[in-house]
Amino acid sequence: MKRIILIVLDSFGIGEMPDAADYKDEGSDTLGAVAKSPCFSMPNMTKMGLFDIDGVTAGNGTDHPTGAYARMTEASAGKDTTIGHWEIAGMISKKPFPVFPNGFPDEIIRRFEQETGRKVLCNKPYSGTEVIQVYGEEHMRTGALIVYTSADSVFQIAAHEDIVPVEELYHYCEIARAMLVGDCGVGRVIARPFIGEPGSFTRTSRRHDFSLQPPQETMLDQLKEAGYDVLAVGKINDIFAGKGITEFVRTSGNEEGIQRTLEYMDRDFEGLCFVNLVDFDMLYGHRNDVDGYAKALAYFDEKLPEITAKLRPDDILMITADHGCDPATPSTDHSREYTPLIAYGDPVPAGENLGTRRTFADIGATVLAYFGIPLHIDGETLFEF
Repeated sequence: MKRIILIVLDSFGIGEMPDAADYKDEGSDTLGAVAKSPCFSMPNMTKMGLFDIDGVTAGNGTDHPTGAYARMTEASAGKDTTIGHWEIAGMISKKPFPVFPNGFPDEIIRRFEQETGRKVLCNKPYSGTEVIQVYGEEHMRTGALIVYTSADSVFQIAAHEDIVPVEELYHYCEIARAMLVGDCGVGRVIARPFIGEPGSFTRTSRRHDFSLQPPQETMLDQLKEAGYDVLAVGKINDIFAGKGITEFVRTSGNEEGIQRTLEYMDRDFEGLCFVNLVDFDMLYGHRNDVDGYAKALAYFDEKLPEITAKLRPDDILMITADHGCDPATPSTDHSREYTPLIAYGDPVPAGENLGTRRTFADIGATVLAYFGIPLHIDGETLFEF
């Protein structure tokens, strides 16, 4: 019974890509930044080969890595969560999702107001934690929805749970998702519920992403069609709009994400368990919290032996990322970086440097190759089985 556990450490980049300047990300190096923190500790990932990856100079490698390792290049045009995950699953996006640095067009906002029956506040790029402090009191007084964006391709709707019940907020997001297509087809519409009183509003864990469906076949579709299980943990089901998923569980953060992964590993499934651990990006990268990011990595590394202990003889563990989000740069946005790949397990050639790969899609190709499924996706296999 073959299984692959594929874990995405959301935003864990390992250094700027050659085209980083095109994205205003010169000098970005998420791993390099957090490795300088006194809170950084990743001995288990180090043993697997993290610091043996091409171009990684933030720490010392090891003489005998226990895993295979590679530096992954994003071939898609973008640095978005959705595009990064789609590429991991075998789909290279040549066209970036649209962004709205000046807010959304008036006709979009007017139509959204008409279809929801609620007015809109803000409509400009904003920090998610700041926007509720600035507009939260007016939202509570008027019932108007806080709509904002960022440097990413997102249409975000924030609402207080006492003013707009969460299920109603999700419905408004579905309305927006149906509207935002074509030239306005943002990668994600995101529900951002919050609670609290003026001056002390806080976002809740009931965030929900409404993504575009991948426009072509991914490894998830091929696995499902071949009769394999595709288990999704965290944001994965949202990122793929449910396409190619056989079972999913949403999580409140990294701790629950790791726990749900361990629970899935106790089950006799055959196929893929695809995991997103979001806290690195959401709580620390976007908030320029170097020590918080380092602590979150240390926690994952501390839990890694529990994950590897549950691996069976035919299991493969893959650990990677979808983009960067360097918490030490002035920007609070994603960064255009290489990402790591660590592969571990009995079927993996331990100690093999797989070099610098041309695309994240090599991960998806390798997953399909392991299950003997012909490739209908982008990418090449990382190693032979």
